[in-house]
Amino acid sequence: MSAPDASSLLFALAVLVVVCQVMAALARRLGQPSVIGEIIGGILLGPTLFGGRLTDTLFPTDIRPLLSAFANVGVALFMFLVGLEFDRGVMRRQSGTMGWLGVGSLVVPFGLGALLALWLLGDHPSRHPAVFVVFLGTAMAVTAFPVLARIIIDHDLLTSRVGGLALALAAVGDVIAWTVLAGVVALVGAAGHSWRLLLLFPYAATMVLVIPWLLRSRFLGRLPERAVVPLVMAGVVASGAGTEWMGLHLIFGAFLFGLVVPRAGLRAGLRERLDTSVEPLASFLMPIYFVVAGFRVDLSHLDARAIGELLLILLVASGGKLLGVYGGARAARFDHRSALTLATLMNVRGLTEIVLLTVGLSLGLLDSGLYSLMVVMAVLTTVMSGPLLRSSVGSSAQDDGVRAARIPVSSHGQDDR
Repeated sequence: MSAPDASSLLFALAVLVVVCQVMAALARRLGQPSVIGEIIGGILLGPTLFGGRLTDTLFPTDIRPLLSAFANVGVALFMFLVGLEFDRGVMRRQSGTMGWLGVGSLVVPFGLGALLALWLLGDHPSRHPAVFVVFLGTAMAVTAFPVLARIIIDHDLLTSRVGGLALALAAVGDVIAWTVLAGVVALVGAAGHSWRLLLLFPYAATMVLVIPWLLRSRFLGRLPERAVVPLVMAGVVASGAGTEWMGLHLIFGAFLFGLVVPRAGLRAGLRERLDTSVEPLASFLMPIYFVVAGFRVDLSHLDARAIGELLLILLVASGGKLLGVYGGARAARFDHRSALTLATLMNVRGLTEIVLLTVGLSLGLLDSGLYSLMVVMAVLTTVMSGPLLRSSVGSSAQDDGVRAARIPVSSHGQDDR
């Protein structure tokens, strides 16, 4: 492979950022989360249009490894922000009503997804059929916590019981999903160096015990302010590199680093500076992730069978969440309207699903055709949440297009990813 041309790389970065931002702005105008526009922008820049000629022209193969590297840094920083702003208290506050809702939100979609996986194995054989079943069940059960938080804010549901429960359920679901995914990656992706997984325990202990102590230490307090944030960002990517080397995915290390950042005892304003410093860089790099993901989405060869599979995937994904959560909410004695609102909220997907699917593709659990269909499912289930929610709550969300790109998850949700 020839050395990448700097001008081609810089031009490609400019094109993909502009296209994704234009599509994000269009999505906001249509009342949809920005991430939907960015994902669609990534798909449009992929091989779906013009037989892949547009992709080959704009993104020559020699620059794609560099784009993938930028994308990995972007998703690592994003997962750090999710961990940084993750409110663990929301689960404790809502623990009393989580029983039936947890069954409806997680168990029912997972079960239906597992049954779908058994059927899909006929046309999409896997070297690890049992792991494939677990993975697809997890993909059907996941809810995109950051996207959900933004939608709850837009519909003024943050202080409502339904909004709080939705955040709590999504938080629990995301933690379980990442845990299951870590196990899947360990089973499939650690072949040949499984001994490295033994280092997971001392790594986790270091993250939980040492990193908070370092962040509170006098040494960090004596450093110039301009040096602190780069050092923390270096810790984020090093943590991601560590989990990647152990056979897991870099997202776990980045997420855990954000999760262990203390909420108290830090240098004044450090958490806020981390947030405001990292978020713009993550926002710039994340469209690259969508375009790299879009390179593998090819919808130009959809035939009747693929369309039938897509409809079945949509039916299972939406039906599992909507019916499962609605039934669980009714069993927990919610009224019809509140149960429907909660079910609609839990059907939201987005970046969380895309990251999970991309990991599945990289592990060989999904082929390119099934990956493409699952990405479309992630987009459509998120798009449909807006109209369904407006119908269930009886009011539409107003988005002036000038709203801040990030809303803290700890109190308001993250950005609209």
